Amino acid sequence: MTTLSEENYLKAIYHLGKQDGEAVSTNAIAEQIDAKASSVTDMIKKLADKELANYIKYQGVSLTEEGRLTAKAVIRKHRLWETFLVEKLNFSWHEVHEIAEQLEHIKSEKLIDKLDDFLGNPTHDPHGDPIPDKYGNYTKIKSKSILDIKPGNQGILTSVKDSSKAFLKYLNKNKLALGDTIKVIDFEPFDESFTIETKSKTMTISKNVAENLYLSI
Repeated sequence: MTTLSEENYLKAIYHLGKQDGEAVSTNAIAEQIDAKASSVTDMIKKLADKELANYIKYQGVSLTEEGRLTAKAVIRKHRLWETFLVEKLNFSWHEVHEIAEQLEHIKSEKLIDKLDDFLGNPTHDPHGDPIPDKYGNYTKIKSKSILDIKPGNQGILTSVKDSSKAFLKYLNKNKLALGDTIKVIDFEPFDESFTIETKSKTMTISKNVAENLYLSI
């Protein structure tokens, strides 16, 4: 059994390792979860003792196969709860992250399997992120950020990199949602902004916004 704190560390290491097992530094983990480096080192040693992480001093930390499966199980619960909150309880997509952070630590596998079935076994959450199945497998969608799309091309908004409340509120305000078709009209080198066309309007977005919108072409 893993504690709430251990699960948060495993999830952070999984994301920082870009989901493919790259070793990450203790400083990066400390910044991600807002903890002291000494506390991070102590926790990593605990995870290593439980054979959930590989740790070599000064070389970073990576997850073992069991650690990766545990992290993906937590992520699965988080994204299923977000989907449930949006689809069944009519929460807005900017409201669900903090609630799901609490619900993701529920231990009952039977409950989560039934939740998955109840939702129709969704493959992606309300932010477009893939939902691992009970075995840790998930479907990736090939997509590019608007930064990598040349003017004249268009695609479907499939995910957002930044799922913060502030960014999602910005998207709501500008009537941008997953599934929308977005066409890149122009790029302005001076301030690296983009002009895009949506179903409702033509608008200019900053580089910061563009790099957080992912389209399938």
